[in-house]
Amino acid sequence: MKNTIKAIVVGAAGKMGSRIIHMIKETSGIELCRAVERPDHPLLGKDIGEIIGLGTMGIPLEGELKRGEGGDVLINFTNPKASLESLEFAKETKKAIVIGTTGLNSEQMERLKELSKEVRCVYSPNMSVGVNVMFRIVQEVAKTLGPDYDVEILEAHHHLKKDSPSGTAVRLGELIAKATGRDFSKVGVYGRRGMIGERTKEEIGVQVIRAGDIVGEHTVLFGGVGERLEIIHRAHSRDNFARGAVRAALWVVNQPNGLYDMQDVLGLR
Repeated sequence: MKNTIKAIVVGAAGKMGSRIIHMIKETSGIELCRAVERPDHPLLGKDIGEIIGLGTMGIPLEGELKRGEGGDVLINFTNPKASLESLEFAKETKKAIVIGTTGLNSEQMERLKELSKEVRCVYSPNMSVGVNVMFRIVQEVAKTLGPDYDVEILEAHHHLKKDSPSGTAVRLGELIAKATGRDFSKVGVYGRRGMIGERTKEEIGVQVIRAGDIVGEHTVLFGGVGERLEIIHRAHSRDNFARGAVRAALWVVNQPNGLYDMQDVLGLR
């Protein structure tokens, strides 16, 4: 086992990338070795520490991942295309990778799964420890309550988020559907409008809010006759996602090739 893991952060000057670097700085056993951004980023060449408020770190912001060397693990929270490019690079250079990007389409997910056969990869729509405990809990609750309880998922994020619903909301729906013998691709209902008729027992509703600077909130509501049970997770900052990503990076470098998620990292599987 390596004493100190060297990390490459892709999207280093962005909101998530900068918080990941802050968490790396606070965590023993891991250090930043490269900071990468898109080729047209206006701050290329400047010290990443100065860009994100950590002072001089001696690491310039780069505009191309494939030109640099070194590193044990990549961390990417950018976009689907860039994440797959990072995964290709990880395969070529035999590095591990942590991907927290959401919004991958079915074709991109298939590509991720295929590449991960030859890469140590943690992919999760949400790296928060709390959310991953929520993933575990909702399955048990859904099984226990059974089909007499309606299931609704509500998620809220900031107005800059591009994908809807969130990857976390979709994952919650998939887990609940699997736990109750349903297929989420067939029973998921995204928003409602007009004369839609009575709610079916099979459907799992997903409602979306985009407003202000909400970091991330997810509620799973189990509604029965005479009562309802709500399981809620609220993110107060991006640091919980960043801290989870760093934890995943430290874990995955010592695993065999394969596709993992935060349930594996946290030992919740």
